[in-house]
Amino acid sequence: MLTHIGTNTIETERLILRRFEYSDNASMRKNWIADKKIQSLYREPVYTTELEVKELLDKYIGSYEKEDYYRWAIIDKISLDCIGQIAYYLVDSKNNFAEIEYCIGSDFQCKGLATEATKAVIAYGFEKIKLHKVQICTMTINSASKRVIEKCGFTYEGTLRDCFFIDDKYIGRLYYSILKDEYEKYESI
Repeated sequence: MLTHIGTNTIETERLILRRFEYSDNASMRKNWIADKKIQSLYREPVYTTELEVKELLDKYIGSYEKEDYYRWAIIDKISLDCIGQIAYYLVDSKNNFAEIEYCIGSDFQCKGLATEATKAVIAYGFEKIKLHKVQICTMTINSASKRVIEKCGFTYEGTLRDCFFIDDKYIGRLYYSILKDEYEKYESI
């Protein structure tokens, strides 16, 4: 049985993972949410105006009242900018698993920040929510995300072939997971 505690702040060496705030609007647009390349890798729309982002923030912030809602703004400790987001966007309380989604701005990629955030959210899931399994997926064309997933100790489960039709070609979706006992072994290394 899961222990739903909602989205609480998590601090890592270089990041603060916290609830979204309306004050994040400008840095979200500057760092990631208005970037077509970033958003297309996650099949998300591009948000370019203050009003569009405010409407999305209304949805995020309004959902925090639910104890089984987990979505964090990824905040760079130095600049205090919102550089991305990470969430358990799918939580299955009956079967004790959740699926992570994340994105991080182009300027912040290949620096270990997505890995740092993902490891923190995995730990939160197993240690606080008491998940049995955490899963994650990525497009076959997203090699940076595949590296993050591998660094976090996930096991490849399979590929959904031709899952997306983007720019006149089909792209597959890779699925990975980590079980609680695997996480415990991985963390002890």
